[in-house]
Amino acid sequence: MHLDNPGLLKTRAFIGGVWTDAAAGDQFPVLDPATGVVVDSVADARASDALAAVNAAAAAQASWAATPPRKRARMLEAWHSLIRANESDLAIIMTREQGKPNAEAIGEIRYGAEYVKWFAAEALRVYGETIPPATSNTRIVTIRQPVGVVAAITPWNFPMAMIARKVAPALAAGCTVVCKPAEDTPLSALALAALAEDAGFPAGVFNVLPTSRPAEVGSVLTSSPIVRKLSFTGSTEIGKLLMRQSADTVKRISLELGGNAPFIVFDDADLEAAVTGAMQAKFRNAGQTCICANRIFVHRPVHDEFAKSLAARVGELVVGDGSKTGVQIGPLINGDALEKVDHLVSSAVSAGARVVTGGRRHELGKTFYEPTVIADVAPDWDLATEEVFGPVATLIPFESESDVISMANDTRYGLAAYFYSRDVARAWRVAEALEYGMVGINTGTISNPAAPFGG
Repeated sequence: MHLDNPGLLKTRAFIGGVWTDAAAGDQFPVLDPATGVVVDSVADARASDALAAVNAAAAAQASWAATPPRKRARMLEAWHSLIRANESDLAIIMTREQGKPNAEAIGEIRYGAEYVKWFAAEALRVYGETIPPATSNTRIVTIRQPVGVVAAITPWNFPMAMIARKVAPALAAGCTVVCKPAEDTPLSALALAALAEDAGFPAGVFNVLPTSRPAEVGSVLTSSPIVRKLSFTGSTEIGKLLMRQSADTVKRISLELGGNAPFIVFDDADLEAAVTGAMQAKFRNAGQTCICANRIFVHRPVHDEFAKSLAARVGELVVGDGSKTGVQIGPLINGDALEKVDHLVSSAVSAGARVVTGGRRHELGKTFYEPTVIADVAPDWDLATEEVFGPVATLIPFESESDVISMANDTRYGLAAYFYSRDVARAWRVAEALEYGMVGINTGTISNPAAPFGG
């Protein structure tokens, strides 16, 4: 892997401002999902390393909390500048370990950097309040203070942006952080730590623990009374486990546990715009995003026209190694992900679904899957009720507004939703009827640093 800044390729844990091997000396391989080749071997942290990171963060907490907000903001601004200056190298690292096309990786890095920039400014706005007192001789003044050490457990699908989204606000507020990145994508997290070190963050303020033992390391983070806040993005099952494990120490918890986003196309929609929005909302990162359009509901009068137009666009997508020029769809993250997507599609076809385009493993082999449009799917089939996490657009026809709202809300998830309509009254009505934290109206891109993620 050629990098203009080879110092970004770190393979050791970052604990207390020191690049260190795991205490037991263990390492684990990081694989390129496009080729199956080992990219590098990384320190494999265990419980003792997690405890060391927590203690390092605790030792730095008081002085970091006392650091003037303007100084914290300047460090975050410096981190942002370094991320942007090194975006080409960061994208190379991300593509090698995660698989997404290089152009898309650069887009993620710029998007993640915007979180750092936004929260650098927010560091200056941690305002308190004065409250009218009950008596004339008293005053009530409130201030906001850092909660303390924060544990951030981040996913593999956005290995840079999810760290920025969790770590930047914590640092801005005066909290120190222990980050455990996903075992598939530790190199991006370690590269960000290297840039944070260059930006001048004091030792112990930001710690990174690569590990192939997430349960062992995670149990230290959840059980430690030193860790006051846990932020996790991942599966619902693991989120429930972390919540149970955090109960004894009564931690504050932020959980983002996947989605089953509906994408609704009404008969009065601009169909060309709706197809473009569906491409954005469904096929980014090969469909491996939590706010992906998982179920595409199309009004019966425009269903066939929409399906034809979407299939034509999907059929033009270029699949391949994300490091190659022009590639738009990279591999799925691993073999388990490929098996899941293949099983869901095969089961739907066996039940009577119609493949419009794609529908099978790609001829490239490895973990590549053909970009797919599949129609005539029933809303209660597994393909529509489970989070697919692959490049599969599932089309479900509907007859009326009330019916589609009922079908869209019939899920345990409530992260994101999308719909297309040119009727202003319908836009307000449907937006409020959809039981989702984020609703995109006539757009397939909804995430923004200025808006709360998840609503």
